[in-house]
Amino acid sequence: MNLLLWRGKEAVAGWLDLLSLPPRCSLFLSHAAASLISLTHIVSPLFCTNHRKMKLTEQQRASELAPLLAAGWVMVEGRDAIVKTFTFQDFIQAWGWMSRVALQSEKNDHHPEWNNVYNRVEVTWSTHDCGGLSLKDVKLATFCDQAYAKN
Repeated sequence: MNLLLWRGKEAVAGWLDLLSLPPRCSLFLSHAAASLISLTHIVSPLFCTNHRKMKLTEQQRASELAPLLAAGWVMVEGRDAIVKTFTFQDFIQAWGWMSRVALQSEKNDHHPEWNNVYNRVEVTWSTHDCGGLSLKDVKLATFCDQAYAKN
């Protein structure tokens, strides 16, 4: 941790040298930036343990994931991810649905892998931060199904 913090201070100091600021300003900014880096190293582990970025437990797979698999979602071979293909009447309906999913994804700071060809959209959910399925994937896959049902 100290090594990372020290490298962070060195990087900030090097960047500040490029600005050609008066010594007093450079010193102030250097200390402020170092404090920010230090704070980031203290606070960021709190966010890493966020339950939404943790892989699903076996219990969660049984209770949360099972209904999605029953609703047509399929496990991706060789990867801890789920995929489903949605078919619409035309491109406009497909695009409208994708827009609704995109807005919900942005609200949740979690985005799908997807492919659209005319009236078909293939959606894959997986959380890269935890290397597999998380509660965010379950939540957004459920939203995909709900938005599709409204079409």
